[in-house]
Amino acid sequence: MQRLSVAKALNLGLRAAMDAEPRVLVMGEDVGALGGVFRVTEGLAKDFGEDRVVDTPLAEAGIIGTAIGLAMRGYRPVCEIQFDGFVFPAYDQIVTQLAKMTHRTRGATPMPVVIRIPSGGGIGAVEHHSESPETLFAHVTGLRCVSVSNAVDAYWMIQQAVASPDPVVVFEPKRHYWDKAEVDLDAEPYPLHRSRVVRTGTDVTVVAHGPSVPVALRAAQAAASEGRSLEVIDLRTISPLDLGPVEESVRRTGRLVVAHEAPVFLGIGAEVAARVAESCFYSLEAPVLRVGGFSVPYPAARIEEEYLPDADRLLEAVDRVLDH
Repeated sequence: MQRLSVAKALNLGLRAAMDAEPRVLVMGEDVGALGGVFRVTEGLAKDFGEDRVVDTPLAEAGIIGTAIGLAMRGYRPVCEIQFDGFVFPAYDQIVTQLAKMTHRTRGATPMPVVIRIPSGGGIGAVEHHSESPETLFAHVTGLRCVSVSNAVDAYWMIQQAVASPDPVVVFEPKRHYWDKAEVDLDAEPYPLHRSRVVRTGTDVTVVAHGPSVPVALRAAQAAASEGRSLEVIDLRTISPLDLGPVEESVRRTGRLVVAHEAPVFLGIGAEVAARVAESCFYSLEAPVLRVGGFSVPYPAARIEEEYLPDADRLLEAVDRVLDH
């Protein structure tokens, strides 16, 4: 067991993947000498060499385009997008080339490319540094999308993403890079595309992913002091969605609240709500409620805490479903 931050767990996970497979390359802006803005790749260039840890120009479309070519030649590139809002210059390459190449070639050309995206707000950064674009990628067939919420998942999920034959977008919660947890480096990893119950409860099911999971856990702890029991489920995987544990929980609690940092409108919560309403209609005792960001551009740092869904906003939704 080692007590690791999310950033350090990602670093060790990348090291393990690079040790296990010499075709794994790390590439992105400042990932080499600097070790990345959040130091996730710190020391990798020193230990694996500049041929395997490549500092790229400031050109996201070029990073992903190069990764596609490398994957076609048998490599397994891991691309870092420095901040979530910087991914859009590469969006065309991701959705029109990377996501479709395997289907276009009838399976003859796998695309084992990982795209790491530091995601979400809470670090006091300016516009384009604090966004939650996961819905835009989850909608694209051919991409797998996962969302890290803790150090244990960080260590294992990055390795599982690298081992996947399909392109995987890994969303990393930048405001939780320094959160620590005990990580068993020899444990059996949890399946990549499975959601998980992280706190059991009986009154309301709360579903979250990435940076919203710690918020949901804080809300559950506060609710417990008032005699209310919240079951918290970490989605972990956004595409494909694993709603089995969610549906099982809702059939017991009869109530569901979905939380995420992205705007509520057309967010992941909308898909979860629709699917649960379809599969658990006769179990629901109240409408499914969603808690998320507002439909406005991400605000200035001094007011971002007003924008981000916190435990109080989540508990307000819990009150509403319990009062229904």
